[in-house]
Amino acid sequence: MHSSAQKVADAAHELGLNVEIVEFAQTTRTAQEAADAIGCEVAQIVKSLLFTVDGQPIMALMSGVNQLDFGKLAALRNTSRNQIKRPDADVVKTATGFSIGGVPPFGHASSLPVYVDVDLRQFDVVWAAAGTPFAVFAITPDRLVKASGGTAVDLKKD
Repeated sequence: MHSSAQKVADAAHELGLNVEIVEFAQTTRTAQEAADAIGCEVAQIVKSLLFTVDGQPIMALMSGVNQLDFGKLAALRNTSRNQIKRPDADVVKTATGFSIGGVPPFGHASSLPVYVDVDLRQFDVVWAAAGTPFAVFAITPDRLVKASGGTAVDLKKD
C-alpha cells in the first residue's frame, strides 16, 4: 500500500474505524473517474475541497454531483463570499498533508473546520479519497461526519 494511503488507514484506525483501502491502476482523481473505477454513482463520491476563508484553511466534503455554493459557505463562516479563496497545491499539501486528487476527509496535518454536504446522507455508503489519486475507501455518511469532525449542512449550489 502507498505510504499516503497507509497514513489514511492509520488515521481511520485511530478514529476507531475499520476501513478497507482500495487501490486502482487507473486514477480516481475526479469524482467521475472514481465512480467509474468503483462502479457506483458519481453522487456517492466524496469530493474533499479545501478553501481558505479569511486566510484560514477549511474543508468542504461534497457529493460528487454537487457544486459548492460559495454564498452558503460564506454565511456559515460569517464572512463575505469574496473572502473564500481556492488555495494553490502547496497550501493544500501543507494544511492536509496530502496532494490534490487524494485528499481524505480526515487524518489531516492540521485541524480544519469541516463541512459535509447533507446530500451524502441519501446513500448507505459513500466513497472518499484515501491519500492518493488511485486509492479510495467506503464509509457511511454518519461515520464520515463523525470521523471528519464535520458539520452536516446544505452546501450545494441550487
